[in-house]
Amino acid sequence: MLSDYEKQAVLELQGDLPVESRPFAGMARRLGVMEEALLETAADFLKRGLMRRFGAALRHQHVGYGGNALVAWVVPPADIERAGPAVAAYPEVTHCYQRTPAPGWPYNLYAMVHRPTEAECGELVRQISAAAGLGEYVVLFSKAELKRSSMQYFR
Repeated sequence: MLSDYEKQAVLELQGDLPVESRPFAGMARRLGVMEEALLETAADFLKRGLMRRFGAALRHQHVGYGGNALVAWVVPPADIERAGPAVAAYPEVTHCYQRTPAPGWPYNLYAMVHRPTEAECGELVRQISAAAGLGEYVVLFSKAELKRSSMQYFR
Protein backbone atom coordinates (compact mmCIF):
# COMPACT_ATOMS: atom_id res chain seq x y z
CA MET A 1 0.00 0.00 0.00
CA LEU A 2 1.36 3.40 -0.95
CA SER A 3 1.24 6.45 1.29
CA ASP A 4 -0.38 9.65 0.03
CA TYR A 5 3.10 11.11 -0.59
CA GLU A 6 4.14 8.01 -2.55
CA LYS A 7 1.01 8.25 -4.71
CA GLN A 8 1.84 11.89 -5.42
CA ALA A 9 5.41 10.89 -6.26
CA VAL A 10 4.07 8.29 -8.72
CA LEU A 11 1.95 11.00 -10.33
CA GLU A 12 5.06 13.13 -10.86
CA LEU A 13 7.36 10.31 -11.97
CA GLN A 14 5.03 8.56 -14.43
CA GLY A 15 4.91 11.36 -16.97
CA ASP A 16 7.42 12.56 -19.51
CA LEU A 17 10.69 13.89 -18.13
CA PRO A 18 11.21 17.57 -18.97
CA VAL A 19 14.25 18.20 -21.15
CA GLU A 20 16.26 20.31 -18.73
CA SER A 21 19.42 19.92 -16.69
CA ARG A 22 17.65 18.83 -13.48
CA PRO A 23 14.37 17.19 -14.52
CA PHE A 24 13.53 15.99 -11.00
CA ALA A 25 13.95 19.38 -9.31
CA GLY A 26 10.61 20.74 -10.57
CA MET A 27 8.82 17.53 -9.62
CA ALA A 28 10.27 17.68 -6.12
CA ARG A 29 9.28 21.33 -5.78
CA ARG A 30 5.67 20.50 -6.69
CA LEU A 31 5.74 17.73 -4.05
CA GLY A 32 7.16 20.08 -1.43
CA VAL A 33 10.33 18.03 -0.91
CA MET A 34 13.99 18.35 -1.82
CA GLU A 35 15.15 16.80 -5.07
CA GLU A 36 17.24 14.25 -3.14
CA ALA A 37 14.14 13.08 -1.25
CA LEU A 38 12.26 12.45 -4.50
CA LEU A 39 15.26 10.55 -5.91
CA GLU A 40 15.40 8.47 -2.72
CA THR A 41 11.69 7.73 -3.12
CA ALA A 42 12.28 6.64 -6.73
CA ALA A 43 15.19 4.44 -5.62
CA ASP A 44 12.94 2.91 -2.97
CA PHE A 45 10.28 2.20 -5.64
CA LEU A 46 12.97 0.38 -7.65
CA LYS A 47 14.19 -1.57 -4.62
CA ARG A 48 10.64 -2.61 -3.71
CA GLY A 49 9.89 -3.66 -7.29
CA LEU A 50 7.12 -1.07 -7.65
CA MET A 51 8.93 0.67 -10.50
CA ARG A 52 10.97 -1.16 -13.10
CA ARG A 53 13.03 1.65 -14.65
CA PHE A 54 13.17 5.06 -16.26
CA GLY A 55 13.66 4.86 -19.97
CA ALA A 56 13.13 6.39 -23.35
CA ALA A 57 10.32 5.04 -25.51
CA LEU A 58 11.23 4.89 -29.19
CA ARG A 59 8.53 4.70 -31.81
CA HIS A 60 9.86 1.59 -33.51
CA GLN A 61 8.19 2.23 -36.87
CA HIS A 62 9.67 5.74 -36.98
CA VAL A 63 13.23 4.45 -36.45
CA GLY A 64 13.06 1.87 -39.22
CA TYR A 65 11.65 -1.19 -37.53
CA GLY A 66 8.90 -2.30 -39.90
CA GLY A 67 8.61 -5.88 -38.70
CA ASN A 68 6.55 -5.62 -35.54
CA ALA A 69 4.23 -8.46 -34.74
CA LEU A 70 1.95 -9.72 -32.05
CA VAL A 71 2.49 -13.48 -31.97
CA ALA A 72 0.02 -15.79 -30.30
CA TRP A 73 0.81 -19.43 -29.52
CA VAL A 74 -1.30 -22.32 -28.30
CA VAL A 75 0.53 -23.73 -25.28
CA PRO A 76 -0.73 -26.60 -23.13
CA PRO A 77 -1.46 -25.15 -19.67
CA ALA A 78 1.03 -27.51 -18.03
CA ASP A 79 3.77 -26.14 -20.32
CA ILE A 80 3.18 -22.40 -19.95
CA GLU A 81 5.68 -21.91 -17.08
CA ARG A 82 8.45 -23.31 -19.32
CA ALA A 83 7.38 -21.81 -22.64
CA GLY A 84 6.71 -18.23 -21.44
CA PRO A 85 10.23 -17.57 -20.12
CA ALA A 86 11.74 -19.30 -23.18
CA VAL A 87 9.93 -16.86 -25.49
CA ALA A 88 10.54 -13.85 -23.21
CA ALA A 89 14.30 -14.52 -23.14
CA TYR A 90 14.74 -13.17 -26.67
CA PRO A 91 15.84 -9.50 -26.70
CA GLU A 92 13.59 -8.87 -29.72
CA VAL A 93 10.56 -9.75 -27.54
CA THR A 94 9.34 -6.69 -25.67
CA HIS A 95 6.14 -7.99 -24.09
CA CYS A 96 5.14 -11.53 -23.21
CA TYR A 97 1.87 -12.47 -21.56
CA GLN A 98 -0.21 -15.49 -20.73
CA ARG A 99 -3.88 -14.82 -21.41
CA THR A 100 -7.07 -16.83 -21.12
CA PRO A 101 -8.16 -18.29 -24.48
CA ALA A 102 -11.53 -17.20 -25.87
CA PRO A 103 -14.16 -19.39 -27.52
CA GLY A 104 -12.92 -20.10 -31.05
CA TRP A 105 -9.53 -18.53 -30.29
CA PRO A 106 -7.28 -21.11 -28.55
CA TYR A 107 -4.16 -18.93 -28.19
CA ASN A 108 -2.90 -18.38 -24.64
CA LEU A 109 0.71 -17.10 -24.93
CA TYR A 110 1.33 -13.71 -26.55
CA ALA A 111 4.49 -11.77 -27.36
CA MET A 112 5.44 -8.63 -29.27
CA VAL A 113 8.40 -9.35 -31.55
CA HIS A 114 10.36 -6.61 -33.37
CA ARG A 115 12.78 -6.84 -36.32
CA PRO A 116 13.67 -4.41 -39.13
CA THR A 117 11.49 -6.19 -41.71
CA GLU A 118 8.44 -8.44 -41.67
CA ALA A 119 10.49 -11.21 -43.32
CA GLU A 120 13.14 -11.03 -40.57
CA CYS A 121 10.44 -10.92 -37.91
CA GLY A 122 8.69 -13.95 -39.40
CA GLU A 123 11.98 -15.88 -39.49
CA LEU A 124 12.71 -15.00 -35.87
CA VAL A 125 9.22 -16.13 -34.83
CA ARG A 126 9.89 -19.49 -36.55
CA GLN A 127 13.19 -19.78 -34.63
CA ILE A 128 11.59 -18.85 -31.31
CA SER A 129 8.76 -21.30 -31.87
CA ALA A 130 11.14 -24.14 -32.75
CA ALA A 131 13.47 -23.43 -29.83
CA ALA A 132 10.56 -23.24 -27.38
CA GLY A 133 8.93 -26.35 -28.84
CA LEU A 134 5.79 -24.45 -29.82
CA GLY A 135 3.89 -25.49 -32.92
CA GLU A 136 0.58 -23.70 -33.39
CA TYR A 137 0.80 -19.93 -33.67
CA VAL A 138 -0.36 -16.88 -35.58
CA VAL A 139 1.67 -13.79 -36.48
CA LEU A 140 -0.19 -10.49 -36.64
CA PHE A 141 1.97 -7.68 -38.07
CA SER A 142 1.34 -4.09 -37.01
CA LYS A 143 0.22 -1.84 -39.87
CA ALA A 144 -0.24 1.48 -38.06
CA GLU A 145 0.26 2.76 -34.54
CA LEU A 146 -3.04 4.32 -33.51
CA LYS A 147 -2.17 4.85 -29.84
CA ARG A 148 0.79 4.23 -27.60
CA SER A 149 1.00 5.55 -24.06
CA SER A 150 1.92 4.52 -20.57
CA MET A 151 -0.75 3.87 -18.01
CA GLN A 152 -1.34 6.90 -15.77
CA TYR A 153 -2.00 5.83 -12.16
CA PHE A 154 -3.68 7.77 -9.35
CA ARG A 155 -5.31 10.40 -11.58
